[in-house]
Amino acid sequence: MYSQPRTAKKTDIRTITVHGQRLRIAIDPGNGSRTPLLLMNGLGVNLEIFQTFVDELDGAREIIRFDAPGIGGSSLPAIPYTFPSLAYLVAQMLDHLSYTQVDVLGVSWGGALAQQFALQHCLRCRRLILASTATGSIMIPGRLSALAELATPQRYTEPDYLKEADPDLSSKDLRSESRIVWETAPAMRSGGSAGYMYQVLAIMGWTSLPWLWLLRQPTLILAGREDPIVRPINAKIMQRLIPHAKLYLYNGGHMGLLTHKKELAHIVEQFLVA
Repeated sequence: MYSQPRTAKKTDIRTITVHGQRLRIAIDPGNGSRTPLLLMNGLGVNLEIFQTFVDELDGAREIIRFDAPGIGGSSLPAIPYTFPSLAYLVAQMLDHLSYTQVDVLGVSWGGALAQQFALQHCLRCRRLILASTATGSIMIPGRLSALAELATPQRYTEPDYLKEADPDLSSKDLRSESRIVWETAPAMRSGGSAGYMYQVLAIMGWTSLPWLWLLRQPTLILAGREDPIVRPINAKIMQRLIPHAKLYLYNGGHMGLLTHKKELAHIVEQFLVA
């Protein structure tokens, strides 16, 4: 049985400054009875994109989101960052917001950051959810045409590009998924191509493959059977390497949190309260 979606409550969206970095954040209120959930977005994606998924989660849980530096409403750093430095910034953000411990859900690029955060700040991450993600630069690559589209900032700096691009970024054969992804275009807020390139630089040369066995958090891995960007074989490899991991495969593509939001919100809630 699916959990009840959260009732309509005002999302607190504001900008804070952490160690000189301006971050745009959003907090969806809960009732304080459950561990807050920190959501880490994908490459070039601002915090509004997954609002419909957040709305499907149990309203008892507080949800924290943020725009990565240089994306959406967050300022561009003076120099490119690394995943370790960004994980440290996220920890400082949690300090600023008075959160001691959170559950973490990372999507795609954000899934790589979530892995880094879980390793680097293990006591602050109670449970870990990795969606449509892999081990970084060492992974089984996706389909070349899908990766080529992902590599262009146009996908994120020009929302209309979504309607003209190959729909395979959502799912190879399910056109309905492509329509759902297109409908997110009005929620996109470009931070400019420099912010996008900073994210690309952060992932280049980074891999979690040598140390995944060190992660001790209970971990849920979500993967689409038809994902052309992160092939599901990567999720299976991660499941084998992370000691307390379980895998859930859904019949969809890379943007499962949008296209299968009810199904995956239910799976996420089951995992977090188990």
